[in-house]
Amino acid sequence: MYVDVRALRLLLVLQTLTAAARAEMKNVLFIVADDLRTSLGCYGDPVVKSPNIDHLASKSQVFLNAYAQQAVCAPSRTSMLTSRRPDTTRLYDFKSYWRVHSGNYTTIPQYFKSKGYFTVSVGKVFHPGIASNHTDDYPYSWSIPAYHPPSFRYEKEKMCKGEDGKLHANLLCAVNVTEQPGGTLPDLESTDEAVRLLKSRVNNDDPFFLAVGFHKPHIPFRIPQEYLSLYPIEQMKLAPDPDVPKHLPPVAYNPWTDVRKRDDVQKLNISFPYGPIPKDFQLRIRQHYYAAVSYMDAQVGRLLSTLDALGLADNTVVVFTSDHGWSLGEHGEWAKYSNFDVTTRVPLIFFVPGVTTFLDWQGPSTFPFIDVLTQPEYSFQNGKVGKNVVELVDVFPTLSSIAGLGTPQSCPDVSFQEELCAEGRNLANTFRYGERGVNEEAVSFSQYPRPADTPQVNSDLPDLKDIKVMGYSLRSWDYRYTLWLGFDPKTFQVNVSDIHAGELYMLADDPGEDNNVYTAFDHSVIKKNMAILPPTVGLQMRMKLQLLSYLTAGTKTSTGQGGQDDANQTDGGRN
Repeated sequence: MYVDVRALRLLLVLQTLTAAARAEMKNVLFIVADDLRTSLGCYGDPVVKSPNIDHLASKSQVFLNAYAQQAVCAPSRTSMLTSRRPDTTRLYDFKSYWRVHSGNYTTIPQYFKSKGYFTVSVGKVFHPGIASNHTDDYPYSWSIPAYHPPSFRYEKEKMCKGEDGKLHANLLCAVNVTEQPGGTLPDLESTDEAVRLLKSRVNNDDPFFLAVGFHKPHIPFRIPQEYLSLYPIEQMKLAPDPDVPKHLPPVAYNPWTDVRKRDDVQKLNISFPYGPIPKDFQLRIRQHYYAAVSYMDAQVGRLLSTLDALGLADNTVVVFTSDHGWSLGEHGEWAKYSNFDVTTRVPLIFFVPGVTTFLDWQGPSTFPFIDVLTQPEYSFQNGKVGKNVVELVDVFPTLSSIAGLGTPQSCPDVSFQEELCAEGRNLANTFRYGERGVNEEAVSFSQYPRPADTPQVNSDLPDLKDIKVMGYSLRSWDYRYTLWLGFDPKTFQVNVSDIHAGELYMLADDPGEDNNVYTAFDHSVIKKNMAILPPTVGLQMRMKLQLLSYLTAGTKTSTGQGGQDDANQTDGGRN
């Protein structure tokens, strides 16, 4: 039989090169927490105990000022995983699937899968339900169907033992795990499954993309009761700004309806929408939130220590982030559903072996498990910290770049027909070369919908058909500028001239965003300047130009103006 020796040699060479290329491809462990604000030791929180995440951060690139594009689960997760903003995914609630509703956009795991990765989802990565086609976007994004912990079915049931000895659907729900169905909790099950999957990949040549979504610290705070001991109630403090700001437009306020629905909160008979929660209960909410963070941190520690023990840490990129933050009483608000820093700012941490840390083959383990219950303190030391403003839409291009897969091209202004592109920036150069000081041009854009100018029972999460106002928020190094604009849910069009309210916070003097100075400025000249801009100028650029105009213009007091606009704005009227 005739054999083409040259063809055989070429085939062997190609097989060798393919094997070598696969050997160089880094695995990815992508960890997403739910409702986690930057309450971590590595982000400077003096109360929280988060030693495992802090240890990860000590070997990673940490972005201190990263922001979500909408402070609610499904829109934020879809935006991050596609690198498309909510106005492109057209998902502002939980009730549509982007591939049908807006465009067939490629996701992060889908991109990695197309490059030969084994991709798998554990827990809450995409928001389950309609928003991910009831399949977590399988088979587009995942090699096998997504795993959801069986015990999550009890999360909204009456599982919390009250003082009366009966079970309730409470907000505060620290439990004896052995008394829970199956003797477990969702995040414990998700960690077990993720550990099993890691072990199954040790001897597999194909690189993996393992996404693990933890449910905590999302409410209800159904967590192991022992974590409360880390936060004695007598040591807890209220938020530094627990009152509703005097000049906060009513449209900007979120009335935390989902918190109000819990049995233990209903017993408090709190008036809607502004009635404050009693101070002793506020302290308990804060205690349980922090305890939930420590519980989640322990699961992260289990994952990382397994990665290390299996010898995978030297070839695995680890990403840790959250879908959005959560108010803990700041501005008289609880939960997410707003444009403030406490709800839009998130942790964003990248561990890249050989880049963010040098591997010491003879040294101690990379990720030892730190038992937060016995070793709660961890000193965070790391020079790889980025202070400039970044966004969750930056994750896709950044992760694909550091994994060596190539970065998707930047999206055009209108990208509904583009399957693969990114609306975020590639931050990979920051890993090797650091920042060159403060970049005042770097900004983030977030947004939040409202059904009316005043708080309603559906203000926190209006259905698309009920959205009448969209709050667009620009966050720069020194400022947060928000405009609440008229919005048509049928056409998805925003009316830039229909201004319902505005907010402007000077962060150097007001880091808590408590003093809205928007009404102190004269808007008439700026409105005229904006009116002459061509319609092709997008909203983001318009808001940048407006902010620049405000910062270079005088206030009404300095120009001798003032009047009814102040009163209207304070009362939520249109200016």
